[in-house]
Amino acid sequence: MKMTPSAIQSYSLFGESTHLPDVLHCETIAERSVLHGWELAPHRHARLHQVLLVQSGGGSVSMDGAALALCAGSLVNVPPGHVHAFRFKRGTKGWVATLADELLDEILVRVGDVRSDLGRACVVPANASLILAMEQIWREFSGRSNARALVLRGLSASLLGWVARAIVEHEPGHANLRDSDFVQRFRRLIGAHFLEHWGVADYARALAVSPTHLSRLTRSATGGSALRLIEARTMREARRHLAYTNLSVATVAYAMGYADPAYFTRVFTRDAGLSPRAFREQLAGQAEATGAG
Repeated sequence: MKMTPSAIQSYSLFGESTHLPDVLHCETIAERSVLHGWELAPHRHARLHQVLLVQSGGGSVSMDGAALALCAGSLVNVPPGHVHAFRFKRGTKGWVATLADELLDEILVRVGDVRSDLGRACVVPANASLILAMEQIWREFSGRSNARALVLRGLSASLLGWVARAIVEHEPGHANLRDSDFVQRFRRLIGAHFLEHWGVADYARALAVSPTHLSRLTRSATGGSALRLIEARTMREARRHLAYTNLSVATVAYAMGYADPAYFTRVFTRDAGLSPRAFREQLAGQAEATGAG
């Protein structure tokens, strides 16, 4: 996918900035893609969860810098905040369902680790039940039948359940990485405040524990310290900027809260296994090899 010259755009729906007005939004892949030459540039949805299902045709999707092929039957799960971009073959058919964070908060109550499963950006095969759920959502969303909102809420719960099940079935390693409730709360706090450059003490205060206890619990659950978990989230954001903008490495470092770009480079290299510049060059090579642009 091509890089843009400035910061990554954030939309409610692609090219829009208004809030989601309905229980959910469902549209065909073609409906929005034809307006953009079948290519949707890198963007994110801050508080929206998207599920895309390819019925026929295909193309490619880039999520957080990783380019993945799409074909008939591909399901794309895009959690809130994940940068993504699409390039579809002309005439591709399928649907995109967009659900607000608030709806997920209502649905995902006392359902175990489903939110953790749904938090993984990935492409997996869709089974018949999942395809049926998406078709039902499309028909109900397009109509104006009695109890429409109630039916859409129920279908949304079913869709999310089938998506979570598909992710676990086809991404089995992820199922072994589920966090405790406490660490999930910590991760949510990091997602909300990492750009404010909170330190371990700030998160510990918000969680009503000592910094030492926070790191002890985090290390027990993840194998790494609280600081490393914070750094990992920051590095994920840095990778997005390196992948989808042409901002200089120094500018990305400052945007991530690092006063010293050289120190940022060391932290990034430790996390990614290669320098920011090498990371960007590698992505450019992969995009050229796959024809993703």
